[in-house]
Formats: sequence, C-alpha cells, structure tokens
Amino acid sequence: MIEINQNSYEENQVFEIARKKVQKLKSFYIHFFIYAIGLTFFILKEYFEISFNIFPLNQLNFFVMAIWTTAFLITLVDTVVSFAVFGKKWEDRKLESIMNANNKTQKWK
Repeated sequence: MIEINQNSYEENQVFEIARKKVQKLKSFYIHFFIYAIGLTFFILKEYFEISFNIFPLNQLNFFVMAIWTTAFLITLVDTVVSFAVFGKKWEDRKLESIMNANNKTQKWK
C-alpha cells in the first residue's frame, strides 16, 4: 500500500513537471503568433506605407516594436534555456532525488 502512494506521488511530480513545461511552451507559441502578426502589420505600415486607422495598429512604431522584440527575445531565451537546462536529464535527476527523499523520510517498511 505504501508503494502505491509513493508511485502515485512520483507520477504526480512527473505530471506536474510536464504540465508546467507544456504551459510554458503554449505561452511561448501564443506570444510568437501574436508577435508575428504585429510584426507583419508594422512592416506593412512602415515600409509599404499602408495606414491603419484601428487603435492598436495605428500605435505601432519603432519604439513599440523595439520593446516588443526585446520582450519576445527574452521569452525565447527563457523558453529555450529552460528546455535545454531543465531537459530530460534534469527531470530524471530531480525525480531520483524526490524518490530518494521519500525513501529517507519513510521510517518503516
């Protein structure tokens, strides 16, 4: 019965790590999609001189795009680094340390 609880706890930990990674990746994809649309409108506005009279589109300028590009690049680096640093090997080490901690705290068998 204790083994079932340990396995359940470990499975919950694996699921939680995977859920966080998927949520972070989903957030990055959404940001990328919106950034690509904004960049397209910015290029159309600045280089093809198409005027947009809709509120968010008429506010696109070099300053806004510089800030947005910086935020996007930070998100990109954060996502890539987190997946590189916290990859499969890190997950395996973390799960092993959790399992070892569970075994050490259990006083009886």
